[in-house]
This record gives sequence, C-alpha cells and structure tokens, in this order.
Amino acid sequence: MISEKFAAGSGNIPVAIKQEHAWESKSSLGAPMRPSPLMELDGQAINVSDLNQAVDLVIGRLAYATSFLVLALNLDGLVKRRRSPELREAYARAEFVTADGFPIVALGHRRGCRLQRATGADLIEPLCAAAARRGLPVFLMGSTFPVLSASARRLITACPGLQISGVYAPPPNFTIDSAFGEEAIALVRESGARLCFVALGAPLQERFALRALTVTSSVAFIAVGAGLDFLAGARARCPRILQRANLEWAWRLINEPRRLWLRYARCVVLLVELWLNELRNGNKRQLIPNR
Repeated sequence: MISEKFAAGSGNIPVAIKQEHAWESKSSLGAPMRPSPLMELDGQAINVSDLNQAVDLVIGRLAYATSFLVLALNLDGLVKRRRSPELREAYARAEFVTADGFPIVALGHRRGCRLQRATGADLIEPLCAAAARRGLPVFLMGSTFPVLSASARRLITACPGLQISGVYAPPPNFTIDSAFGEEAIALVRESGARLCFVALGAPLQERFALRALTVTSSVAFIAVGAGLDFLAGARARCPRILQRANLEWAWRLINEPRRLWLRYARCVVLLVELWLNELRNGNKRQLIPNR
C-alpha cells in the first residue's frame, strides 16, 4: 500500500504517513532474551547463523515493547569498530548480528560454526515479505528520495499488502545531532513503523539507530548500507554468480577502485592478523559451540 502523499513527494522532502495498524506490542512479556553467541571475532559476538533465522528472530522480537538494532558484521565493520567507540557501542547493543562476507563465514567454519552470509541488503526483501503477512509497517531511511520511492514501489510489488508508513531522505552533510537528525527520528516514531531500514552507510547508520533506540518503542532498526540503492537499481550489485564464488570484493574493487582500495587494504591487514591469531591459538580462543 502506498499513499497519495508518498507518491507525490519530490526532492529530499521527508515524508511520514500515519496509519491505523492491526499489530500490538506485548509489553507484558518482560525483557527479551538475546540468542546465545555462536562465535566471537576480534571481541565481537555473532549470534545469528543465516538469513532465515535472522528474519524469524527479528519478527519474533517485535512482540516486545523496546526498540532494537540489527547489524551485519564484515571486515570493514571490524576495522571501523576498532577505531570508533560509538561503533563499538552500537555492535555491543545490537540484538542480532549476522555474518556479512566470505572471510567472516570462513573463520566461522574453521571453528565449526555453521554460518551463512547474511548482509543487511539481503535482509530487506524477506523481512518486508514477513512484515506484509503480519501487517507490520515499514520505514525507509537514507539515500535520496528518488531511490526511496523506487525502492518502496519495488517492495510493494514484491510483497503484496506491505505498508510503507514513511520515508526520509536526509539532506547533504546530515548529522545525528542536528535538527535534521531529530526530525528524522521523530518521523520514524510518529509514522508507526515497526521496521526501519537505515541506509546511511557505516558508521552513520549505526549512530543514527543507536540514538533512535532511546526515543522509540518496538521498532527494529536494520542497517542496510547500499541496500536500498541496489533495490532501486541506482547502484549495480555484484552478479550472484560472483557472490557465490566469493568474488564480490574483486568485482567491487574493479568497479570502484578509488573509493575502495584503501578500505580493502585495511581489511586485508586485519584479515591476515585474524588468521595468524587463528593459527596460533587454534579453536581455543573465542570458540562458542553451536547449539
């Protein structure tokens, strides 16, 4: 379902649409329980094994009254997490953390953890399909208004009955502590959304979600990076055949060398360090058996 107000939007105009909803948070259930960690890597726990489990956990967690954060962990996230106290806090507070990227999955397999890759972008459509079935409204945050509009229309087509309760395309130089940051959070809160896909890139999207957690109720904030751009066709995503061959990093580097070479160089340095630690310590350190 898409409203006339949403369809008529243009430029970077924030839009929120209030609706009546069939869902109701069950605040009497008490505190939710996080799933046990499957493994830890560089001090960060991963507690979701695959995409299907992530969808089930997120939808189940929405029965509780408090908002929560969903993150996908890759090498770039580990690099930035080491340098950013705010990013470390975001990962520490994240309710669910998936494995994003072949190196993370490979390290998990070495320890006997049955991990499958589940990126933030991968979560968008299956979560929206589940939301459509249950009448859970969705909010799209980040990128540009044309991208958000195109993403919303594609999701509504793919997920019949999906409610897009609002969108927000931030202005240039958007910061969390600005009036625009407060406006964005207010729009999410007032829209009645239960799922908010945040496409601001790391670490801005994690910082936004961390701030929004404190002033919203029963909203899942899912960091999706360029996921909405991929969905709208504004940016090309690596072909699936290369993803299955674990060559997405090479495809991206060839297509965006100036933007990515330094990021990937830092990731390679960290990856070498992590593998050397694995070889020195075997499976004794940071190993948590599968349940």
